[in-house]
Amino acid sequence: MRKAHKRNHLLIHILLIAGIAITVFPFLWMVFTSFKTLPESMQIPPTILPESINWENYKYVLNVLPFGRVYLNTIVVTVITVLIQVLFCTMAAYGFARIDFPFKNAIFIVLLSILMVPGQIFLLPQYLIIQNMGLLNTLPGLFLPNLFSAFGTFLLRQFFMSLPKELEEAALLDGCNRFQIFGRIMLPLVQSGIVALVIFTAKFAWNDFMWPLIVNTDPAKMTLAPALSLLKGQYATNFPVQMAGAVMSVIPMIVLFFIFQKQFIEGVAQSGIKG
Repeated sequence: MRKAHKRNHLLIHILLIAGIAITVFPFLWMVFTSFKTLPESMQIPPTILPESINWENYKYVLNVLPFGRVYLNTIVVTVITVLIQVLFCTMAAYGFARIDFPFKNAIFIVLLSILMVPGQIFLLPQYLIIQNMGLLNTLPGLFLPNLFSAFGTFLLRQFFMSLPKELEEAALLDGCNRFQIFGRIMLPLVQSGIVALVIFTAKFAWNDFMWPLIVNTDPAKMTLAPALSLLKGQYATNFPVQMAGAVMSVIPMIVLFFIFQKQFIEGVAQSGIKG
């Protein structure tokens, strides 16, 4: 039985290593390609490692695109989206989880129905609203439609529902109002869920492509994803240059994940807990 147990463990580790290799390989290919020359990236059979480290692709991206401005735009849009969305979602989730009001379940079902509708359906009405507000080619036009999330409300509602009601009852007896209970007692207890929502929201805002490409046409007002699409040629594409831009764009998200990976994993693991 001990030998069978060791074989099972070995098989599990082999499968996990294979899964990691399949997951990480495209990222490594992107990094290695960013240091190649164009002929080297297109040669057959393909090679994984570059013959020499070539920094010209990174210099080309910085010269062709207003990369510093685009990076700053992406940071501003991501930070504003994360802060306001977390604020709205935490308050809405707390209301749905802990406060009784008429038609609460019906309203929550309507809210969840948004998740069942493809996001592309909202593009035209959102564009018309932003156009009527005069916010085309502006940063507010990028983040205004993303300031609330049905997914974030559902995620945090699960955390609030898992907390015992005795905490609120004791706080009410001590003279706390709803805002004090929410801010001083409930929020610190759902930190892992908030961190998970922050990472999900930041990743979405940082990588958002379709909406920024539609609402903004000025390269100086673009975010990273649509700006990098400008590196694609009409008849031929310099893939090492595109990969260099992609590498520079994903670095902040990788750093964010490694800093908060413990809280992120805890948040995702506990999101299915029911009250």
